[in-house]
Amino acid sequence: MNNDEFIKTIKFGDKGLVPAIAQDDRTNEVLMLAYMDEDALRRTLTTGRVHYYSRSRQKLWLKGETSGHFQELKSIRYDCDRDTILVRILQTGNACHTGHRSCFYSEFRDGGIIDVEQDRSMDTAAGDTAAGNPQAGDAGIIDAVYGVIMQRKQNPPPKSYVRSLMDKGVDAVNAKITEEASEVAEAGKVKNDADVIHEAADLIFHLLVLLGYRDIAVTGVYHELARRFGISGIDEKASRNKQGKP
Repeated sequence: MNNDEFIKTIKFGDKGLVPAIAQDDRTNEVLMLAYMDEDALRRTLTTGRVHYYSRSRQKLWLKGETSGHFQELKSIRYDCDRDTILVRILQTGNACHTGHRSCFYSEFRDGGIIDVEQDRSMDTAAGDTAAGNPQAGDAGIIDAVYGVIMQRKQNPPPKSYVRSLMDKGVDAVNAKITEEASEVAEAGKVKNDADVIHEAADLIFHLLVLLGYRDIAVTGVYHELARRFGISGIDEKASRNKQGKP
């Protein structure tokens, strides 16, 4: 079945639109709900980046075309009636225009409205990190932490370690990375496993801050690691050296 044949199986509504739910492929977090027409679905399938149809502007739009917060398509599912689409994606930055990771950040709880992203975030000795949806030991925590870092960058609370560090500039961020890397190396020589884990977490956190400072999606690191996977480290380094020669 080709793309056009698949599109014909989808039941678009009276206005030629179908609801499209975006879900993080790594964490399973529901990020947003938007709509697609046939052209948006076709472009999503052909480009690998998610397109939607704006009902307010009445035009096609590429998610991330102005913010840089693109959605990389991993798979498409549809419901039993074929009138709702689920796009599983890798999200660059935040999905919501408010700066939240997910558009579904408000929860009615105990008679009030709770910002669940702030509620589930917590401060560490370094400043900011996130509990997020992933459970302890789940690699999806990297995405959750990065999401909170971007949220702190764009909509910082009154006291935010991340934003205060970014405001000092890239030299300050790099200095923290150098400091944390030294502490990891020291812990690796003379301290116990718990200390190594603690220092490694601090280093990874500050690496994520640098990515966020430069608006580099953490998925870019995933892609680079995937590119290198299964390749000898010696061969991979040699290929980079060769490419760098005039």
